[in-house]
Amino acid sequence: MTDHPTQLPAHRTPVLRMMPMPADLNPHGDVFGGWIMAQVDIAGAIPARTRARGRVATVSVNSFLFKQPVSVGDLVSFYVDIVKIGRTSITVDVEVYAERHPENPVVVKVTEARLTYVAVGNDGRKREIPAEG
Repeated sequence: MTDHPTQLPAHRTPVLRMMPMPADLNPHGDVFGGWIMAQVDIAGAIPARTRARGRVATVSVNSFLFKQPVSVGDLVSFYVDIVKIGRTSITVDVEVYAERHPENPVVVKVTEARLTYVAVGNDGRKREIPAEG
């Protein structure tokens, strides 16, 4: 696959930034898709947890698209938007970008995903999400 240069989203702060290490590679030298999926889940849970004002659990991975491979040395940034708030659930979109080749920088969008989290109470059961305010 070739790089399709882009830019990091302007005026937005990534929820999470990571740099994969050699232990995160598959036998072909790319970062395991499962590593990326785990980081997407963590990144998506951060604003969901904040909005739910407490614990959340992943209830659904609605979509997940790998657009480009990720390599050791890439600085990977995760941007999250809350797209829906239900009575007990929060759905988020996560966009993942890789910053490559620091000597000649290029940014590529590597992953897009949509996940749904459910708010969970201390008893482990789903609970209502508090009203904003």
